[in-house]
Amino acid sequence: MTDFLDTDYTQRFIFDDSDTRGELVSLERSYAEVLAKHPYPEPVAQLLGEFMAAASLLVGTLKFDGLLILQARSEGPIPLLMIECSSEREIRGLARYEADLIAPDATLADLMPNGVLALTIDPTVGQRYQGIVDLDGETLSDCFTNYFVMSQQVGTRFKLCADGRRARGLLLQQLPADRLKDEEERAASWQHITALGNTLTADELLSLDNETVLHRLYHEEQVRLFDVQKLRFHCSCSRERSGNALVSLGLEDAQQLVAEQGGSVEIDCQFCNQRYLFDAADIAQLFAGAGVETPSDTRH
Repeated sequence: MTDFLDTDYTQRFIFDDSDTRGELVSLERSYAEVLAKHPYPEPVAQLLGEFMAAASLLVGTLKFDGLLILQARSEGPIPLLMIECSSEREIRGLARYEADLIAPDATLADLMPNGVLALTIDPTVGQRYQGIVDLDGETLSDCFTNYFVMSQQVGTRFKLCADGRRARGLLLQQLPADRLKDEEERAASWQHITALGNTLTADELLSLDNETVLHRLYHEEQVRLFDVQKLRFHCSCSRERSGNALVSLGLEDAQQLVAEQGGSVEIDCQFCNQRYLFDAADIAQLFAGAGVETPSDTRH
């Protein structure tokens, strides 16, 4: 657990003399957990890490109980990137890809042409919200920046990077006018802060701790750094959820599926590769209302 505390977290900061806030994210253990589930090629692993970093930063900007879902879809070698991050800061992710079509030096445009980016907020209570924009940018950092410009109209800058071992991200975002009332002064402050942020290299972000990053960028500014907020990998799949999926088919179709599959149905979680097996006795127990927590043959 010590490693988790040290490696997976977000940390907010604020500029005392400007209407700007920021956040940094670092992911190692949860990133490793996601990569361990599938043999991702290096360019896919990198994009997946950047996507995880973006989700971790975004969940901190939202005041809600529920689930944040990021999806990028395309017509290219990576048809899907998907990350789920809960308000409890539990994260999981996956990518679908065609390995034979992925070059080691492939760019985002090569991997995800004609792509779209969808951000979905699924609250525990209330209505589901989704925003969709084109996956328009040379990098994922550009795409998420453009998302906020297009759909939220909030001054925002992302810097995302991942190397297969560590995923990192920096978010800068304008706040409502408070300290700086004059529009020209406010615009100049935002330009100054983002220009300094743009000088941060991927190597620096991946190798330096948060305090060093902020000193490197903003040693002449008044910056307050808040406590870290921990994240962890967690998959929400369960035998119960898999059983509910079978219940949704109806008894006759579920029994037929078991027969067609040679006596048992296997439901695999795409996120964590957990396998859940259901045989005829399990199906009977399920539709009798006895639950599915314990498989009839102890297979799981």
